Amino acid sequence: MAEPDKLFDFKTHEEAAVTAYLKRHGFYTDLASVVKRILEESLKRRNINVHSVNARAKDPSSFGKKASQPSDQDPTKPKYTNPLAQITDLAGIRIITYFPSTLAEIDNMLPEELSVIERTNKGAKLIEEDRFGYQSIHYLVKLTTHRTRLPEYGPFADTTAEIQVRTILQHAWAEIEHDIQYKSTSVIPTEIRRRFMSLAGMLEIADREFQAIQDADRKLTDEARSRVEEGQLDQVEVTPDSVKAFLDKRLGRDGRISDFSYIWVAKLLKKLGFKTLDQVESCIHGYSDDHLSRIAGGGRHGQTTRFEYMLLAGMGENYLQRHLWANEPWFQSRERDRLERMKNQEVETRAYDPMLETSGAENEQGDISPKSDAVT
Repeated sequence: MAEPDKLFDFKTHEEAAVTAYLKRHGFYTDLASVVKRILEESLKRRNINVHSVNARAKDPSSFGKKASQPSDQDPTKPKYTNPLAQITDLAGIRIITYFPSTLAEIDNMLPEELSVIERTNKGAKLIEEDRFGYQSIHYLVKLTTHRTRLPEYGPFADTTAEIQVRTILQHAWAEIEHDIQYKSTSVIPTEIRRRFMSLAGMLEIADREFQAIQDADRKLTDEARSRVEEGQLDQVEVTPDSVKAFLDKRLGRDGRISDFSYIWVAKLLKKLGFKTLDQVESCIHGYSDDHLSRIAGGGRHGQTTRFEYMLLAGMGENYLQRHLWANEPWFQSRERDRLERMKNQEVETRAYDPMLETSGAENEQGDISPKSDAVT
């Protein structure tokens, strides 16, 4: 009579797998770091902005749990007979993006930088199986042969790493869902499942809406730049980008000026009462930025500083009373001195007020022709 088959010892299988993995853990840590560095350099080179790129070697205890999973076809046998060779996420890299459109950019980038062995869209798979869960795209990759010919990459030839790519909202969903499910029962209660489904839909809508907002912002920015270039300033709202485009055209480009400076100038213009760039042009028309800079500052200053001198000349007392620093005694003393120097040099200062919502010389007394580059 034949002896019955012995039950498979999953515990021993797990311990043996972890022991073998611990000997290679440092290798997979290095592999994850190498792939992360390649990805970060590739993203930077293409100007692809992401939230984060993280890398890790799989935690030994997590590896042990995965190694001891039973087979889907035969639960009396292990799913992985040779875990170290069959489990593919030992070196893992996760890219978190801000917007869904970036997923496509990364999808195009990866085959150009790495050998993509497999691509799996977890979200599409869930839809096919009529299940809910986190959206993510997973890639199994290897270093390309032209890289592994180099000494620093040679040890990682023909070794697989996993890359996960998802948006920051998809990542939030994955982290929360993972935490709740692992602390709950293996079968989610109907009530919790229903709420999960509602939340999944909300997050997907939020992801789409964030993308739509980004697309709309880019469209408005491009339209504003075109209108500035064409001189159609009445339809251009004051924003940091539109102000930069306007000043670059009006006063000449200045590569020394930071993005923060244009944010500051846009904030100042709104505090002064400006809404559109045609109001700004009406305020400063006829003035020479270079001449005012030499009078007020003793020399030719940077683009945004010259522009502020023009605002001071064009608005006069309105500038002093509405400025972001209007309550600072040092500011009042300094700017009044500059305004007085302009007057002493026969600069015809004005009191333009954008809040009156009129334009040109009709806004305030003074007859400075828009065609004149010099001050009178």
